[in-house]
Amino acid sequence: MQPTTRREFLSATGAAAFLAGTTPVILGAEDKAGTKIPIIGEGDFRFECHHNWGELPKSISWRNTHGVTIDKDGLIYIKHQAAPKSCDTVAVFDADGKFVRSFGLEYAGGGHGIDIRTEDGQEFLYLSDTLNGQVVKCDLNGEWVWKKRYPREAGVYPSLDKFRPTNVCFGPNGDFYVGDGYGSSFLHQYDIHGSWIRSWGGTGTAPGQMRTPHGQWLDARPGREPSLVIADRANARLQYFSLDGQPQSIMQGVKDASQEGPQAPLKAADGREIPLSNVAGISFPADVDIQGEYMLVPDLYARVLIFNGQNELVANLGYDAEWTAHVLDGMQVRRDPAKFQPGKFVHPHDACFDKDGNIFVTEWVDAGRVTFLKRV
Repeated sequence: MQPTTRREFLSATGAAAFLAGTTPVILGAEDKAGTKIPIIGEGDFRFECHHNWGELPKSISWRNTHGVTIDKDGLIYIKHQAAPKSCDTVAVFDADGKFVRSFGLEYAGGGHGIDIRTEDGQEFLYLSDTLNGQVVKCDLNGEWVWKKRYPREAGVYPSLDKFRPTNVCFGPNGDFYVGDGYGSSFLHQYDIHGSWIRSWGGTGTAPGQMRTPHGQWLDARPGREPSLVIADRANARLQYFSLDGQPQSIMQGVKDASQEGPQAPLKAADGREIPLSNVAGISFPADVDIQGEYMLVPDLYARVLIFNGQNELVANLGYDAEWTAHVLDGMQVRRDPAKFQPGKFVHPHDACFDKDGNIFVTEWVDAGRVTFLKRV
């Protein structure tokens, strides 16, 4: 039986580590450079913060580390933008950060989202290429199965340059969903064979509309009806949809944590009232990952959020109001690694859990950065 709460999860994995004879985590330990490793978070959600994770080969220079995913063998796949025609956009590492392989030179300049799923016993990657306006399905070595441009059947694109897909997520019945985050702010649904089913959204602030649907995920946590949660980034909110694209609810960030309740009722296009929950902390959500009852949301405004099964904020990792204001003032910190601070994020762009509840974070900074958050 799987642990049902965070505390039970911690107890179960801790006992497993003890029985396996692994070395326990020592708080306040030092890294190889002799500097103390920062610990962020509180209570059950504390993590050692290991910045600049992963040993890159000389053939690859990070540029805007955009995406991260993990296969069933525990290999970690990092997707970065790369300069056009410069180097591979996908680098693969083992759990210790040792480089394994790379691929994806053809996506240099547009390397963005990377997502993985198993189909008939084989794992496939779904790559979002913003420069060439395409989604690519490939195997774990980068050999592609198909490449897709915008869906002509939707009738919403006057030209290819209006389609700039940022991420893909997967439905419970084999369908997959493509978010056109940097293009025209539509969500596109396809069946497992890649045939278009429907599209919805478009640019706007009303329920059902989006401004930069940058990432999305299937939320099928215990006790919840399966639905899609969208990082509606420029609208500073998480927006929920049914699996066939009907707006359901909105999680809206607020500047003042003392504010309670919606400021005004929200209405869908058909007149239905859309529930709104104000959650302090959501400011520029970039993507979503879910493990057990917990939802992980990297926020481009210098924080990583964790929500419980009731969508209550239980961790605001790395957040500091003064630091956030500094990062957002002219957006220049991202260009100078010398200004980065230990235990602080600059612009988290993607994040995912590993099987043990640790977290990998990739950041939209010029020189790229991968941070490994080791649960303690």
